[in-house]
Amino acid sequence: MAEGNAIEVEGKVVAVLPGTMFKVQLANATGHIVLAHISGKLRKNFIKIAAGDTVKMEMSPYDLDKARITFRMKEQNPFVPPPRRRQY
Repeated sequence: MAEGNAIEVEGKVVAVLPGTMFKVQLANATGHIVLAHISGKLRKNFIKIAAGDTVKMEMSPYDLDKARITFRMKEQNPFVPPPRRRQY
């Protein structure tokens, strides 16, 4: 897919399928679900994608049912309390 033709969209991973495939719901008003695979850069750098993650994707204007995941977004509120220390 040529860089100039790609449509860049955001979505939320709904389901993880075998073979590094994912069902992703688009973040636009329609909530369309597409079949997406991860790009080579994410595969090379061992970026893990799980259900519930927000991702950026590239879609071809010719086939709007498939996409390529190019980026996994950081979580908005990743607050994790520090582990509690034992008091002796």
